[in-house]
Amino acid sequence: MHLIVPFAAPLGEGARPARERLALPQLRAWLPRLAEGGRDAGDEWSLSPPHERALARALGLAGADGGLPWAARSAAADGLDPGTLAWGLLTPAHWHLGTDQVSLGDPEALGLDEAGSRELFEAVRTLFTSEGFVACWGAPLRWYVAHESLATLRCASPDRVIGRNVDRWLTEDPAVRLVRRLQNEVQMLLHEHPINQRRQAQGLPAVNSFWLSGCGAAQPARAETPRIDTRLRKPALGADWAGWVASWESLDAGPIAELRAAAERGAAVRLTLCGERSALDLEPAAPTWRRFLPPRLQGRGAPASLLDSL
Repeated sequence: MHLIVPFAAPLGEGARPARERLALPQLRAWLPRLAEGGRDAGDEWSLSPPHERALARALGLAGADGGLPWAARSAAADGLDPGTLAWGLLTPAHWHLGTDQVSLGDPEALGLDEAGSRELFEAVRTLFTSEGFVACWGAPLRWYVAHESLATLRCASPDRVIGRNVDRWLTEDPAVRLVRRLQNEVQMLLHEHPINQRRQAQGLPAVNSFWLSGCGAAQPARAETPRIDTRLRKPALGADWAGWVASWESLDAGPIAELRAAAERGAAVRLTLCGERSALDLEPAAPTWRRFLPPRLQGRGAPASLLDSL
C-alpha cells in the first residue's frame, strides 16, 4: 500500500502559517514509528514537480526533468494506442493577461464539458495536423498530439505553471519555437470563436490557449499503481489556506489513518509526502536495520517541522 500526497507543503505567502495550524493527530501519533525511506530533494524550479517524480519512480518510468512520458500513458488509459510514437498532452486552458505577465489558469476551473471540448478541439486540430502532428481527442481536458519532435521535448507540468507567468516555464528547446507559434495561432483562432462567446456570456473563462506537457514515447510500467490523493491540489494552487488546512485534516482522518491502521496490522505500507521542492518517503521503522526519523521530526510540532523540510 503506497499513498502519494501532492502539495503536502506548498510555497507562497500564507503557506507556512497554514502549516503551523495543522493538528494532524494521526500523522503526529504515527511519526515516532516511522523511518525515512528516501528523500528526493530538489527546488521549486524543476519542470517535473516532486509528486510526478515520486509517481514515476513507483511506476518504474524513466525520463529527464520535464521529460516523463505522462501523455502516452494517459492516452492509453483513454483508449488510444500510443504505439511507438512520441506523444504530448495538450491541456486546453485559459491564459490570463495581466498588467505585466500572462498566467495560466487552472484548467479544472474551466468547467469544460465533452461537447464543448470536442468543438474546440476540432477547431484547432488542423493547425497541428498541417504541421505533421497526429492529433486525437481523449477527454474534455485531455487532448493529444504525436510528433517526432516530442520524443525528447522537456516541458513543465501544468501544476508548476498554474497561477504563474507562462514565460518562465517555456524552455529554450528549439522545438518550443514551434509550440509557441502554435499557441499564438490557437489564441488567434479561438479569440472570437462562438463557443467562447457563449462561455463569456455565461460568465465562464474563455478557452484561449493550451499547455503542452508529458512528452515522450510510451514505456512499460509496473502493474501496481500507488494511490494518489489530490485533495490538497486545488486549495494549494488557489492559495485557499483555510481550505488547504481543512483538506489536510480530512486527509489525516481518512487515508492517513487507514494507512496507519494497515501498518499496525503488519502490512507493508509507504507514505510519500510531496512539497514543491522535495518528496519524502516514510515507512514503518525496523529498528534492527533502519534509523528512525530525527527527533526534530517526531516531537512537539512534528507535522509542521516535517512539512517544512519539503
